[in-house]
Amino acid sequence: VMRTTTFLSELSKVVAVYGTLADLLSVASNKLGIKACNLYNGKGGLIDDIALIRDDDVLYVSEGDPFVDPQNAVRVTDDQLGAHTDWLTLNIGGRLFTTTRSTLVSKEPESMLAHMFREKDVWGNKQDERGAYLIDRSPEYFEPILNYLRHGQLIINEGINLLGVLEEARFFGIEQLAEQLEVSIKNNQPPEDHSPISRKEFVRFLLATPTKSELRCQGLNFSGADLSRLDLRYINFKMANLSRCNLSHANLCCSNLERADLSGANLDGGNLQGVKMLCSNAEGASLKGCNFEDPSGLKANLEGANLKGVDMEGSQMTGINLRVATLKNAKLKNCNLRGATLAGTDLENCDLSGCDLQEANLRGSNVKGAIFEEMLTALHMSQSVR
Repeated sequence: VMRTTTFLSELSKVVAVYGTLADLLSVASNKLGIKACNLYNGKGGLIDDIALIRDDDVLYVSEGDPFVDPQNAVRVTDDQLGAHTDWLTLNIGGRLFTTTRSTLVSKEPESMLAHMFREKDVWGNKQDERGAYLIDRSPEYFEPILNYLRHGQLIINEGINLLGVLEEARFFGIEQLAEQLEVSIKNNQPPEDHSPISRKEFVRFLLATPTKSELRCQGLNFSGADLSRLDLRYINFKMANLSRCNLSHANLCCSNLERADLSGANLDGGNLQGVKMLCSNAEGASLKGCNFEDPSGLKANLEGANLKGVDMEGSQMTGINLRVATLKNAKLKNCNLRGATLAGTDLENCDLSGCDLQEANLRGSNVKGAIFEEMLTALHMSQSVR
């Protein structure tokens, strides 16, 4: 009777069975390219007589080794290699990355990636049609993270935004890498530019600004700049740093210098009609021959200003508001202070020689040590109660 059977070794072959067991072993040797010594049935039973073989039986051939089920052998091999050596493909935002489970798990065991891939299919990760695990993140920023997990070094290619990589590191819970990135970002930030604005730069701003537009310079740094003889009308210098600036003969009409730093600045001969200098700091500044008097009646306001040690000799200050300002040790010789408000002003050791104080309000002012020599008009008691 002619029968067929299938030999399984590392390869499978279908052959006709005839003759003796030795003939069948010879055929198996030729077909499989091995020296066939033993035949086993599907359950591992040793066949010693060809009469035991049935049609369409599947036989296992060995070269003398004991029977091992090949299917079980494959599973044992996988178990011996361990889950951490499995190769995985990740689909990150449409881009494929191939790596090992060990790479994702070993370096940062507490990260999200480690928890996702430590055990197979525990998280129920979604896969695409090719079997790649789908993760909806940026591939551009993920690549440096994967390389870090591979070799432990943070390497960022040119053109990659560190902030993007930092956000990915935080998302995946890779804290050690996030700390390195924060340090790198801090070190790569350019130092803040606090250098003062130069005359050339500022003139460029002025020329580009229509005369009727308000130029906002609030909080800017002009320290030591030469702004002399410029037209600075209506400009907002609120809280700006103008210390040691040269503003001589500049037109500051109706400009806002509230809380500005003018310490040590030179404003000699400047036009300060209607200027706002509330609570400004002009300690040690020079304001000789300045004009604060506006024919239209708009009064300059220096209320609460720090004017310690200023030199305002010969300035026109009719109607000026110096209420509660500090003028200690200031020089106001030959100033026109008609109708000025000096209520609550600190005039200690202030030189007011030759000043015109007609109708000036000095109520509550401190005139200790003040010099009132060669006054143009008499100072009435009704003007001051101290």
